[in-house]
Amino acid sequence: MKELLQKFILNECTEAEIKEVVAYFQKANTSNELPSVEEVMQLLQDIPEIEEETKTRIYQKVLAAAEKQGVKKRKRFIWQYAAAAIFIGFLCIGYFYQQGFFGNGVDETIRPEQEFITLELEDGRTKIISEDGTVQVTDKSGKIIGKQEGNRLVYDNAAAPEKLTYNTLRVPYGKRFELQLSDGTRVHLNAGTSLKYPVKFLNGMERKVFLVGEAYFDVSEDTAHPFIINADDLNVKVLGTQFNVSSYPEDAESHVVLVEGSVDLYAQNEALGHTVLEPGFKGSFNKAELNIATERVVTSIYTSWINGGLVFRNMPFNNILKKLERHYDVSITNNNEDLAYEKFNASFTEVPIEKILEYLKITYAISFTIDGKNITIE
Repeated sequence: MKELLQKFILNECTEAEIKEVVAYFQKANTSNELPSVEEVMQLLQDIPEIEEETKTRIYQKVLAAAEKQGVKKRKRFIWQYAAAAIFIGFLCIGYFYQQGFFGNGVDETIRPEQEFITLELEDGRTKIISEDGTVQVTDKSGKIIGKQEGNRLVYDNAAAPEKLTYNTLRVPYGKRFELQLSDGTRVHLNAGTSLKYPVKFLNGMERKVFLVGEAYFDVSEDTAHPFIINADDLNVKVLGTQFNVSSYPEDAESHVVLVEGSVDLYAQNEALGHTVLEPGFKGSFNKAELNIATERVVTSIYTSWINGGLVFRNMPFNNILKKLERHYDVSITNNNEDLAYEKFNASFTEVPIEKILEYLKITYAISFTIDGKNITIE
């Protein structure tokens, strides 16, 4: 069990081992079967991969948690089941979450019930990222290749190994996050989005990333190494520019809005042709018909989400509800079919969803009920 706990802290447990750890603490009948404060510290001391300063901070958190719970230093800890995360945590579990020590398998698809931003490393381990945390990204050898700076994850091009390996960043509903790739390209990830990318772009190869969801790209110019975003059946090829890509699996179309520079849009089957966008234009890729239509737009409408804004222009009500679900991490049921395909206009900054629903109620005569994270439109 001690070996399993060490692996658990280092995010190295298999799914079966995680279940074994959970089962052990669920079945523990007495405090004598659970680790003491001293044993927790010894456990940390036996893990060379964690820096001494970090071990001390963790231990202090353990002691603080013990005092808060009225547990004397030499008494045994009582462990609790963390249902939302499907595993057992220390009483200071919040600290471990923030520091990203725990991990478990995460599906490629971002689900509304996921609560944490996660980073999947090249070997399959997953770190949990808190917006105000200090996560460090390491390769297989333990070398630091990136670090968290506030609400942004930054990769170090010089530190990354000269081989093609990938990380995947996943942002759940209700959150946004920023990423700086090894070439300096900056990416803003919207709610319900995942991005798979190389930890280092290699000389002589195109810079290719894989997007599910929505992201705003500010691509560092490198004419010798084109930057390509693969969004399902759509590819977006650039040399250096700023643009927004929206490609959620549940949407019938993927959209690319160009702010500056130029981009080349084409389907996986390049024989279907290429479409070059100019600044101020939107390219809409129909997933069923595999064609691309373009139109001039006001780009700020499509990029306001970066700063927490929501702008709807001539948008069907059902599409508005999808955006609200992602932005606020809620589930919305629309029982008013007459509204489903009506188009609306509205703009909001950082406001609670209740304010938006009240606005819709007053302006468009809808009614609604709220039960936790479940909203019903009548």
